[in-house]
Amino acid sequence: MAATDYEAFFQDYVQAFNQSLVEDASDFIRASYAEYFVSAGVGEAVQGGANDEKYADILRKGAEFYRALGFRKMSLLEIEVTPIDEGHDMARPFFRADYVRRDGTPVSIDFDLVYMLQKRADGPKIFAFVAGDEIALYRKYGLVDESGKPA
Repeated sequence: MAATDYEAFFQDYVQAFNQSLVEDASDFIRASYAEYFVSAGVGEAVQGGANDEKYADILRKGAEFYRALGFRKMSLLEIEVTPIDEGHDMARPFFRADYVRRDGTPVSIDFDLVYMLQKRADGPKIFAFVAGDEIALYRKYGLVDESGKPA
């Protein structure tokens, strides 16, 4: 199987995410995911779901939340890739998210996620991801209040 260009894959993912801040880009984001995928966050139940219109609604609501936080753009910093077998890899992209607080103060937050990807003829598809405690990070930077609502 040919080498997978994860740099291009995640650059496209970042571009779609950034586009979602100004218009609905849920179809572009969903194109990165398999038909069904699993997510796990800190202290949350492990969840699985279909890559369907319900997921598109979740993505649109997520974009609204990020806009309310003052999110301006995300950048890809680097990627670590660990091969699992001939058809699967684990990728750990490192991102930077830029925000502007309501008082006009800019803030940049570096973070990473772990993605499990299946290699396919039409490109990789995310079938699982593991995320850190996003809300705790936002609290640390004063972007959300104690209840997790935009500050």
